[in-house]
Amino acid sequence: MNESPDRTSIPPRPYMRAVANGDEEEPPSRGPRHPIWRDVPDHLWDDWRWQSQNAIRSVRQLRDLLSFTPTELEAIGSLEAEYKTAIPPYYFSLIDPTDPVDPIRIQSVPSSLEKENPSGYELEDPLEEDKDSPVPGLTHRYPDRVLLVTTHVCTMYCRFCTRKRATMVRGGWDAISRNDERMIEYIRDHREIKDVIVSGGDPLTLPTNKLKFFLDNLAAIRHVDVIRIGTRVPVTLPQKLYDQSLIDLLASAGKVWIQTHFNHAREITPEAARVCLALLKGGMPVNNHTVLLKGVNDSLETMRDLMRALLRVKVRPYYIFHCDPVIGAGHMRTSIWKGMEIMEGLRGHMSGLGIPTYVVDSPHGGGKIPLMPNYLISASDDAVVLRNFEGMLVRYQAEDRPTTAQPTATRGVSSLLQGTKSALIPENNERMDRRRELNVVASYEDAAEAPAEGGCSNGEGHEANGHSTARFSLDVLAKGCGS
Repeated sequence: MNESPDRTSIPPRPYMRAVANGDEEEPPSRGPRHPIWRDVPDHLWDDWRWQSQNAIRSVRQLRDLLSFTPTELEAIGSLEAEYKTAIPPYYFSLIDPTDPVDPIRIQSVPSSLEKENPSGYELEDPLEEDKDSPVPGLTHRYPDRVLLVTTHVCTMYCRFCTRKRATMVRGGWDAISRNDERMIEYIRDHREIKDVIVSGGDPLTLPTNKLKFFLDNLAAIRHVDVIRIGTRVPVTLPQKLYDQSLIDLLASAGKVWIQTHFNHAREITPEAARVCLALLKGGMPVNNHTVLLKGVNDSLETMRDLMRALLRVKVRPYYIFHCDPVIGAGHMRTSIWKGMEIMEGLRGHMSGLGIPTYVVDSPHGGGKIPLMPNYLISASDDAVVLRNFEGMLVRYQAEDRPTTAQPTATRGVSSLLQGTKSALIPENNERMDRRRELNVVASYEDAAEAPAEGGCSNGEGHEANGHSTARFSLDVLAKGCGS
């Protein structure tokens, strides 16, 4: 793509929230709006058809909205033939155009880094889904689950998508095809299948009659217990779910769970919260898949913010996926250790409801492999040594039977298995400090209420007794904690 210098040096328009009635901030019921769409009436802005029709789809449009060097424009222009771009105005408005590494921009806007592949490890079908397809469009990998690719269309084409190969297909997806019928027949004939993931592309972009075809037929199969709809519509185009008839259609199957895909807390706007609540009111649980992405959410603070924001809108954090080695996404991939580091900072530090499972989707069709920090430190015939989020090591005897080990003079972790200790507690443990403070207060209160030894009732006797009790309680606490 060749552009003259005067065409490539156009500065982007300044970023700001839409001004309403002279106020500087957007009303609480709405997310930000880029100034280029400031004058769009609300009834159009809230119309998913308008959003789709006005999506950013080319480098020619992007160059007037974001800053690029001529070299970058040349590189991303060459990417147009390899992978689609489509960014609805709503989602584009979440980008801060003054920040070249904005986390929303990284997910949606083509980057010249997509041309690089230093490892040579990037693959077209990294999960080998096509090799596990007994009929076209259906992947049968796990014993009781199948995945259906029902469309190539998405509301927004994520730059890290693992199915880029499918989304480049054009045409032929609107009508119910023989392959669609074959997918349903396969599920009907295989009674071991209990869970069906309806995916794509994004199945909520399907024409109503085709979405109804899948929902009605899957709901009618008695051995299918769960129908999961894998969709990013609540994130990238929530206006699509303002249509109550679509909510009602999803709810009508009676087996539907929603699997959505928030990667950053800024994506959880009032609009997104509105549709998540509508889905929940329709009786459909909403779970979230997050992909660990460099520059987007690869910090503990960012991931904590996201998980807490999800809980506020009653969306359950389900998975953190390590980014797949798909073509064009290498620059977004972190180390496994980064994911483990983040999980270490989630478990125990926030509600268990907000702790997803960190998984690698294995190459060669190996499926999801969970990873987590090591909480099992050591083991013997009688017990195990476990570590908690504070670094506290505890002996845990799982079976109700006499211990076979003879106490031995030993130290450290060994003392929990072969010695007499039940726990090793790090210094400056805040929780133990709180226990000591509470114990001191309780001891003083007990001393104040009890008569002094020998019938003494003066304040001096109480004070002495109180101090004595406090010291005794702290000693007992320390011994009880294995110190």
